[in-house]
Amino acid sequence: MKKVLIYKRFERFWHWSQATLIIFLGITGFEVHGSLEIFGFEKAVLYHRIAAYLLIALIMFAIFWHITTGEWRQYIPSFKNLRAQIQYYTKGIFKNEPHPTKKTTLSKLNPLQALTYLMFKVVLIPLVVITGLLYMYHRTIDDNNVVVVSDIDLELIAVLHTLGAFLLIAFLIVHVYMTTTGTTPTSNIKAMLTGYEELEEEEKNDE
Repeated sequence: MKKVLIYKRFERFWHWSQATLIIFLGITGFEVHGSLEIFGFEKAVLYHRIAAYLLIALIMFAIFWHITTGEWRQYIPSFKNLRAQIQYYTKGIFKNEPHPTKKTTLSKLNPLQALTYLMFKVVLIPLVVITGLLYMYHRTIDDNNVVVVSDIDLELIAVLHTLGAFLLIAFLIVHVYMTTTGTTPTSNIKAMLTGYEELEEEEKNDE
């Protein structure tokens, strides 16, 4: 086994900041809906809006980072070993069977993770962000006293935004569970904190 830097500094910052903002948005969002009572309605609306802008800014930085570093390639889906990966998570992991894929610095995600995270980034996050902005500016008046957004049904926007919120919570729960499926129950979390993970040394071709 060899300690390898898997997650770079910005990657770790982005991961934990995004998780914190999503959880905070969930709390304030459900308070706006009347499901919770922590900050008070007016403050919950204000905090939810601020956190939303911070998340959008973080997403912009993350997109720039992924493009300039080439890390976007990690999320290219592959159907090779996808079935084996699903079988491992549904059956093999409970029988202590070996993992069907190996993690490396060039391939941090297994096929199922790559597909799941791709859907998270290109479907779920855009759904929540776009419906959130439409909801936020549905009846906003600009400097010229013109309604910015009004043609789209507000109830439809609210339903889609709430659906996205529930899907985010479901993703978060599954994600937390999946972190316990590493070499040890805490190895994946430690790796995302320190950046380093113990991986099997690759065999050299000239041996």
